[in-house]
Amino acid sequence: MQIATMRLTPAQSEVPAELAALDSETSFLLLFGASGLIDRPGLISQVTAACPRSHVMGCSTSGEIHGAEISDDSLVVAAVRFEKTRLLTTHAAVRTPKDSYAAGCAIAASLQQPQLRGLLVLSDGLNVNGSELVKGLNDTLGGAVVVTGGLAGDGTAFKRTWVIKDRAPQSGYVTAIGFYGDHVRLGHGSKGGWDKFGPERRVTKSEGNILYELDGRPALQLYKEYLGDRAAGLPATGLLFPLAIRTSNTDGKVLVRTILAVDEGAQSMTFAGDLPEGVLAQLMRANFDRLIQGASEAATLTTDSQERGGHPSPTLTIAISCVGRRLVLGERTEEEVEATLDILPQGSRQVGFYSYGEISPYASGACDLHNQTMTLTTITES
Repeated sequence: MQIATMRLTPAQSEVPAELAALDSETSFLLLFGASGLIDRPGLISQVTAACPRSHVMGCSTSGEIHGAEISDDSLVVAAVRFEKTRLLTTHAAVRTPKDSYAAGCAIAASLQQPQLRGLLVLSDGLNVNGSELVKGLNDTLGGAVVVTGGLAGDGTAFKRTWVIKDRAPQSGYVTAIGFYGDHVRLGHGSKGGWDKFGPERRVTKSEGNILYELDGRPALQLYKEYLGDRAAGLPATGLLFPLAIRTSNTDGKVLVRTILAVDEGAQSMTFAGDLPEGVLAQLMRANFDRLIQGASEAATLTTDSQERGGHPSPTLTIAISCVGRRLVLGERTEEEVEATLDILPQGSRQVGFYSYGEISPYASGACDLHNQTMTLTTITES
């Protein structure tokens, strides 16, 4: 397995020759770029033209990750050439959130084959209900293979996202690549690091990913009481105060949900994933050191989830972290991508992006939709 990673800018006149050298039917390109590149796709076209035989995946971001550096308005590229692993790519439309479950089922069914070992899924970040997308994937695959990925970002604008479909940036789709054979090794890890505060409240009225009431009170009104002066900046300031949800007070599995939009008329909030009626919800806020520690723990989990026998070198690491974490950490954001590299195997090449949601198993087995986590996927070949 051979890997090349690089960060390119829209002013780039030509792409490095090492990309073309890795082109093959068993290669894939991974592209993470600014949302505005959909209006000026020339750089993306240059990269894909250099590798006409390679499978291509990618999406828009709320910040691009290359190694231990974070940038905006750039295009981060990873090119991977496998020796013994077969690849297939597919896509499904998500014009509205109601298409999400069917899209998840279609993606999984299209790639499901006996030697499938894992899926990397990248989705439009705004037209999708991430919980329903994940449910469709799980219902079809049955938790038998590793599924990781994330929802495309658009900074803090929440207006338009894209994924790579047919080698070009397009909105309204979910895309995926399947990895096949006994030689590919996929590791995964996902951790948050947020602190809970205030009482747990029960979701008493919701519809999918729209929250109307907590303990019988209008959700937005209650949320604003906690935010105080920050409420004027919603929905962006809501990224600083996500919700932790669990099914009961004895359930150890806690998922995080981040806000995408507010409706003043309905006093409701739309989240990146479902908040079913009856679940318990609790506000969370940032603890800087624990957020960075969470990134480090996610890296540790990737090594734990890999099959024993060591990491063949090189290793591609895909880091998908939530835009809310970037807003909270501010100038300290690069500390979390440095923390992952400190733990990952020597020879790891890290690329990634800041997202509107992360997809990964909670520990093992079927995947979940996460918000406000650092989620890592490692890919190696034995």
